[in-house]
Parts: sequence; C-alpha cells; structure tokens
Amino acid sequence: MAITRRTKTLARRPGRAAKKGTAVRRTPTPPRPLRTATMAAKAAEPRITFHSATADRWADVVKLFGPRGACAGCWCQWPRLPAAEYRSGSGAVNKRRLERLVRGGARPGLLAYADNEPIGWCAFASRTEYPRLETSRVMAPVDDQPVWSVTCFFVNKDWRGRGIAVRMLKEAARQAAAQGARILEGYPTATSTRQSAAFVWTGLATQFEQAGFKEVARRSPSRPIMRRVLRKPA
Repeated sequence: MAITRRTKTLARRPGRAAKKGTAVRRTPTPPRPLRTATMAAKAAEPRITFHSATADRWADVVKLFGPRGACAGCWCQWPRLPAAEYRSGSGAVNKRRLERLVRGGARPGLLAYADNEPIGWCAFASRTEYPRLETSRVMAPVDDQPVWSVTCFFVNKDWRGRGIAVRMLKEAARQAAAQGARILEGYPTATSTRQSAAFVWTGLATQFEQAGFKEVARRSPSRPIMRRVLRKPA
C-alpha cells in the first residue's frame, strides 16, 4: 500500500517523471473551438464586389449618390462639361445627363457593393470623354499618348477610410485594360492632413500609389498626375 501511495503522489507533482510501469493521470485537453474570433469576424464582414454602371444598375447609382447627386448636384458631370454648362445643370439636369450615359451603355464608371448594398463609385473613361481636362492647367495632357482617366470617387460615409477607393482603382485598371486601354491616368490630391471628402473627390495620391500608379507630372504642389501602365505598346 505504501508503494501505491508514493506512485500517486509522484503522478500529481508536475515536472516529475513517473517510474516505469506506473500509471500517470493526465488532465484531458479541452477541444479547440471550431472557429476563432478572427474567423468569426471575417465571416461577419460583407462581401465586396464591383460592377460596371450599366442600365440595370441605375437605381443603385441614384441610391448611392442620394438627393445631393453625390456632391452639390454634380452627378459626376464636372469633367464632362464646360464650366457654365455644368453650373446651369446642377441637380436634375446633371442627373439626367448621367442617366443617359448609363442607360445608353457608355459605362461611365463602376460601383462597389457590400453584399447587395452600393457603397462606392469610381468614374473612368477615355480621356477624350472629359473635355474639361483639356482646359485645365493642372490636368492638361502630359504627352500625346492615348490614355484613360480616373476622374471621380464617391464612397458612402460609413465606408470611408476602409480601403474601398484603392480597391475600386485596381478594378478600374482591370476593366479599362479589358476595354483596350494601355495607360490609366489620375489627378489626385497630395496631402498629409485629413481632408473632407468634398475636397478630394479626385482621390488621394497615397491611394493611387497603393493601386500601382506612379507620378509622371506635377504642375501644382498638391496635384500630381499619376499613371499606371496597363499594357505595353505592341
């Protein structure tokens, strides 16, 4: 009996090996949880997808832009119109102009979705569709190469600062390349301080950098022209 009590005592002391031939009691290891907290959080996040602004998605454009047409009745018409024409059409007229483009099959931009909810807009097209750029000292052509331009972003306020603009830029590059573009160009704001979305609607230089764009010109301290080469010339 004394040997049995000694064996039990040794088995209960951590760090002491039991003698050969003696039974050691082990505390069962609790089963691992099937899903970690990180996995659960990821599962709860909505799925982000991107789609061209086609006729069947016009209602989503309207929902995202809201009654203000994204900003001050713009409806993404600023780069497409002379200044006077743009201002006179602020609101309903500019809305109809964008609707005609979308319903007419022009695909003037893309929409970002969180599950089925529209949360972001990125306008891009051949630079030739944006005559306002030609009259701008800051955004005038860099050279005679044919380029496509990214001219506008609008992100739902609940999704700002979460990388949606960068992801839209990457998708715009993919879609532009699929439509034959060789170079995609943007005109972001370079700033080290936080700015209101109303003042940086052409995007931020840091966002373009993260999406693979490089600065090619700068005619204003805070307004670089940035490009991403989508495919080399034949």
